[in-house]
Amino acid sequence: MRAQHPSLRLRLLAVTLAWTLLSVALAGWGIQRLFRQHIQAQLQSELNIHLNHLTASLQVDEQGQVSLSTLPTDPRFSHPFSGLYWQISVPSAGTRFAQLLRSRSLWDAHLPDMMGGLAPGRDAAAQASGPDGQPLQMRVREVHPAEGPIDTLILVVAADEALWAEPVSRFDRMLAVALGILALGMTAAAWMQVGFGLRPLARLRVRLAALRAGRADRIEGEFPMEVQPLVEDFNLVLGRNAEGLERARMQAGNLAHALKTPLAVMANAAQAGDPDLPRLVSEQVEAARRQVDYHLARARAAAAVRVTGLRSPILPLLQGLVRVMDRVHAERGLVYDLSRVAEDLAFRGEAQDFQEMLGNVLDNAGKWARRQVRVTVRSKDGELAIWVEDDGPGLSPERAEQVFERGQRADEHTPGSGLGLGIVRDLADLYGGWARIEAGALGGARVVVTLPAA
Repeated sequence: MRAQHPSLRLRLLAVTLAWTLLSVALAGWGIQRLFRQHIQAQLQSELNIHLNHLTASLQVDEQGQVSLSTLPTDPRFSHPFSGLYWQISVPSAGTRFAQLLRSRSLWDAHLPDMMGGLAPGRDAAAQASGPDGQPLQMRVREVHPAEGPIDTLILVVAADEALWAEPVSRFDRMLAVALGILALGMTAAAWMQVGFGLRPLARLRVRLAALRAGRADRIEGEFPMEVQPLVEDFNLVLGRNAEGLERARMQAGNLAHALKTPLAVMANAAQAGDPDLPRLVSEQVEAARRQVDYHLARARAAAAVRVTGLRSPILPLLQGLVRVMDRVHAERGLVYDLSRVAEDLAFRGEAQDFQEMLGNVLDNAGKWARRQVRVTVRSKDGELAIWVEDDGPGLSPERAEQVFERGQRADEHTPGSGLGLGIVRDLADLYGGWARIEAGALGGARVVVTLPAA
């Protein structure tokens, strides 16, 4: 039983939703942190302003009386327990402090005693409990008056943490609502985007179902540019498969038709009691073998065309064929010239197919050459052009075309590969090339075969 997997739509939505929530959460955490730092910095700045005002208004006379020339103007300093306080004290015996002045907002309470030892002109931040036990943020400054008997004064300004906690809390609620709306909007946008983006794949699935059910032979319709290359490649594969199937049927029919004649000849001779039956059987078996070899070569070449990554170096294959031709035409003393074949050239196909094509071409050139056969291979734009020239009598244009005809594919009178030049054209055509015969520079014929280069 096939395992059920989540659909691509659900997986994409789950991933998108997870990343959306994570991004929104991280953004909210970062914004909240920045806002808290901003509010705290504002509070410290405000406390520092009040502390500067106290310092500037501070007066100490010769009797050691401490006073302020002007009181801080913030009305919260006048409202009892408003959350904003100031205090001026002086160290007394030991670690005790004598409170000299304080804001009315402290009423009958006082801020915690702060020890001295601060650097002149430098403030310190501190935390302590307020009159009602609420947490306070404090700014402390140690002042050394230039006149009077007092050496050290401690100035403190404090604020209830609720003064900044409330706007932070209010901002957090507003931020949560805003980010929640943003997350919902992003989720809805992702849902629509995934649905719209996967719609072409849904249409493709419908087309594939029609193809599988036999209602269509290819995928029709327009698709986005991201999907269209896949559709075109798939249609190309379908077309090639159809061509291969049709070619296989045709080759099977041709092979059956080609074998009918030898079989009929042998059957008739056997029924008539022909005394030459052994000779007839041998001849017809040889004819049948040639036909089978021919069709097998076509089938192998058709299969090799669909295989990617094939690479057959040309020069070693030609050198092997020349050694065979030297033995076949040993009595002729022919010279095979391969000096115009580069070592780095390669054929994009099966080595056996190359040997069958060029073996037949070299064999025919050896039959008609007087003394020399020259091979030239050129590569341009991914295509190999192979020239095989001889110094024989050559062929007329009419005869040059006739040797490629179907009836001339098997040469039954002269030893050779047994396939004829017809198979050369057929195999070259299967690889997307062609073959022809023209007048050569050596005075004889020139067979030109084009094949794909690796």
